[in-house]
Amino acid sequence: MTAVRIPPTLRGEVGGERQVEADGASVREVLEDLARRYPALESQLFEGGQLASFVNVYLGGEDVRTLDGLDTAVDGHSMILLPAMAGGS
Repeated sequence: MTAVRIPPTLRGEVGGERQVEADGASVREVLEDLARRYPALESQLFEGGQLASFVNVYLGGEDVRTLDGLDTAVDGHSMILLPAMAGGS
């Protein structure tokens, strides 16, 4: 099981939990397990089967986009979901 930290903006989709556990050997498998267990998360995490452009996923402190993306092996690391922030002037 992989510990996945949930940001405040997505906690409503997981019953208010700050952290949930999910199964999978890769980032994709962990996120797909989350989406199966919490269906409201699927549209928040995926666009056309790929990681949504407005979601950042960190595994062991590294952005998975700089690693092997959704194919990155989890290897016991914890995962953090962070929606991209916009704003400014």
